[in-house]
Amino acid sequence: MTEQLDFFSGGDLKLNRPLAFFDLETTGVNVANDRIVEISILKAFPDGSTKLYTKRVNPDMPIPADSSAIHGIYDEDVKDEPLFKELAHEVANFIKDADLAGYNCRNFDVPLLMEEFLRVGVEFDMKGRKIVDVQNIFHKKEERTLSAAYRFYCDKNLDKAHSAEADTVATYEILKAQLQRYDDLDNDVKFLDEYTTRNKNIDFAGCFSLNDEGVEVFNFGKHRGKPILEVLEREPSYYNWMMDADFPQYTKKVLTEIRLKGFNK
Repeated sequence: MTEQLDFFSGGDLKLNRPLAFFDLETTGVNVANDRIVEISILKAFPDGSTKLYTKRVNPDMPIPADSSAIHGIYDEDVKDEPLFKELAHEVANFIKDADLAGYNCRNFDVPLLMEEFLRVGVEFDMKGRKIVDVQNIFHKKEERTLSAAYRFYCDKNLDKAHSAEADTVATYEILKAQLQRYDDLDNDVKFLDEYTTRNKNIDFAGCFSLNDEGVEVFNFGKHRGKPILEVLEREPSYYNWMMDADFPQYTKKVLTEIRLKGFNK
């Protein structure tokens, strides 16, 4: 379902390109292995208009009871819904020209969505795409939950918390309220992308990061802090081990790109 939302004005966000707020409800919190059961995207355009896209998804696996207890979506609710592979191109096309925004999206929603795209062979390039994590603004300013943030900034109760659509719309409204409240926050997506970045990770799982010299290094294990290309040159089998191990697909994609870049020097 995609609908025009005249009652959510995006006019007070200064945008040079669309900004897509989104939220996922999932089978769990393991980015590498869990699946989407509901996705909602609110796309705000530079002209002030907005469009809302919400779909339930058959995860092709049982939804654990603990997860259903949180978001209220059960196997019966999604058994006749499309698989993500049937929606992937539609979702990618909807947000292909947009920067991304969400609540805790850097740590969860963006990496899990990238895993779903990679799993079904849909390329979605993150290079040059800004990410605004509203939770990081909130945590830097107030340290609360999404429901508390909604009450604090918007003076409203989030009655349908853990509904993807309700959480998405709330996140959109919170960012606009944050921009009005804090004079030191620039109404600019590039600034907000940098402001909500808490580290120099170059993959969503945090396995790799940039050191102070801007060199890609490992961020875990026995090679923590060591340049990735140097390690792969000395120990080529380490690449094969990571590719065969249970790392997220996006992490493996980044590692392969770094390795190929080294070969092409």
